[in-house]
Amino acid sequence: MSVGHTGVTTPPVVTCGEEHEDCGIREVLDRIGDKWSVLVLVELARGVRRFRQLQRAVPCISQRMLTLTVRRLERDGLIDRTVHPTVPPRVDYELTAMGHNLTHLVKALADWSAEHRGDIARARREWDAEYPDSGIR
Repeated sequence: MSVGHTGVTTPPVVTCGEEHEDCGIREVLDRIGDKWSVLVLVELARGVRRFRQLQRAVPCISQRMLTLTVRRLERDGLIDRTVHPTVPPRVDYELTAMGHNLTHLVKALADWSAEHRGDIARARREWDAEYPDSGIR
């Protein structure tokens, strides 16, 4: 280091906000890549569903997790929630235009997952046999 060099060289700090492109992409991928959103979107691609219909269609999802998932998808503009003024209130969920636009990609991912499920399971067994103490499961 030269005598005249007194600055500290560090990479710029990127703060996440809507104005930073990478953060927006990451947030979208976090949403559609979470454990339940893809399954809910695939089910809603089949048509309008009530809450209990969604709960029955998505195996092992708790009521709380489904509630959080549909709220997040609604917040992101991917689904609409309609409350009908009946007793008891009837609530319907359906994809928005943007949600419909996403479904072919989500369906392709779901189809790919189903097609390669056996290959992935086999690769995992082989890897686990080679690295039994890795702590990854």
